[in-house]
Amino acid sequence: MSATEKSPTPGTSPASEKPPAADASRRQVLARTGALGAGIAFTGALSEVFAGTALAGPRGGGGRHRAGYGPLVPDPEGLLDLPRGFRYRVLSREGEPLRSGEGPVPGNHDGMTALRGRRGRVHLVRNHENRQSARYGVPTVKGLTYDPAAKGGCTSLTLDGRGNVLEERVGIAGTAVNCAGGPTPWGTWLTCEENEDKAGTAGYTKDHGFIFEVDPADPHRTGAVPLTAMGRFQHEAIAVDPKSGIVYETEDAFAFPFGLFYRFLPEKPCGGVNSLRAGGALEAMRVPGVPDLSAVHEAGRSFGGVEWVPVPDPLAEQTPVRLQDFGKKGVTHAQKLEGCYWGDNAVYFVSSYARTKEGSLKDHFGQVWKYEPNRRRLTLVVVFGPDTDHRLPGEYPDNICLAPSGGLMVCEDGDGAQHVFGLSHRGQVYPMARNRQNIGTPEAPEWGEFAGVTFSPDESTMYVNCYTPGTTFAVTGPWDD
Repeated sequence: MSATEKSPTPGTSPASEKPPAADASRRQVLARTGALGAGIAFTGALSEVFAGTALAGPRGGGGRHRAGYGPLVPDPEGLLDLPRGFRYRVLSREGEPLRSGEGPVPGNHDGMTALRGRRGRVHLVRNHENRQSARYGVPTVKGLTYDPAAKGGCTSLTLDGRGNVLEERVGIAGTAVNCAGGPTPWGTWLTCEENEDKAGTAGYTKDHGFIFEVDPADPHRTGAVPLTAMGRFQHEAIAVDPKSGIVYETEDAFAFPFGLFYRFLPEKPCGGVNSLRAGGALEAMRVPGVPDLSAVHEAGRSFGGVEWVPVPDPLAEQTPVRLQDFGKKGVTHAQKLEGCYWGDNAVYFVSSYARTKEGSLKDHFGQVWKYEPNRRRLTLVVVFGPDTDHRLPGEYPDNICLAPSGGLMVCEDGDGAQHVFGLSHRGQVYPMARNRQNIGTPEAPEWGEFAGVTFSPDESTMYVNCYTPGTTFAVTGPWDD
């Protein structure tokens, strides 16, 4: 398998223009939600997200500042559209042989992180959100397989200082529906199962719904051991407070009542590789007076006195955690809790969307929340919702990461054309990449979502996955501009 590098040739498409069929699809979605003609944008106190910066006003203070890196240029190879001056390299594609010889590259590329290696190397750890129907499951490897009947897991790529792929191998196998996760301060990856099937269901031979630790430098060092004290539920992502060692966890539950936001207090905080096996206490968030986060729509609104309630049965032996008895006051739920990251002494997490017809209190197109542990304060930072341009992001924010130029990179997960969007510290929205791999038909095109956006430790390269067909890209260019 050889990496390929391409630079899109100049074209005439405007920066945020989508193929006609994608625009039609977006309009259909907006029509169904009552927002046709209003479109999708965002509001919020982005200065909360980008510490030390100040907003220049909505959309960059009346257009005095250029948003992003300019128009997206159509890619003649039909893979990835980027702004002029940026180049991509395909590092890996599903179905091709792993360099380790362990089998084919698995599909359904999802959450990912880039970790610093020795001698200038970079370790990419990549989730595979495989269910039992997956065409390319993660190959089972002795010592790295939890449940031989499950097809999910992680693979890891090792890159040299020039971005060339040196190794590609299985990091963990035999897990189920590995969606997202998060890096640890000691240089490993916590991969999360977005699944809570028990042994004997769906063909599985072991219980699922756990977090596993993966050491990309030496996967056999961490093996395939579930971190049971961190709970058994439909995990999405995690973020670690590097000072206290507390691990924050999101739950992407599919049915009402929806998921919870958790914190795990480890017995050995920041103890290094395999230290989380020592156990700890799992707690769920309670925001007094707020039973469901979808009820809050005003960006900048804060809630003090956040409480944490012990989870009665973290292993969910009889009852799913979110349905357990947390007392008369209960806990706070939210639909589609997904991306999660740590920054500026706070943990940020995403609610991708909420729909009243599915049980939420109010509809929204996405929220970004900030929790400050020292103040026990929760703030709604960014709200995605109706505005003036249907081509802006909002269907629906999923994986997010901090960008080297300031701001966020957001993976879009909705209908129509799929983008990686940037949200600048000035409050501007700009397209960074567009997926051109049509998995539908010429008459009814479809594009797979982006996932796992992350940057190299030196911030020179953006790595991102296309979920279907599973493709991992490395994007380089004038990030300092």
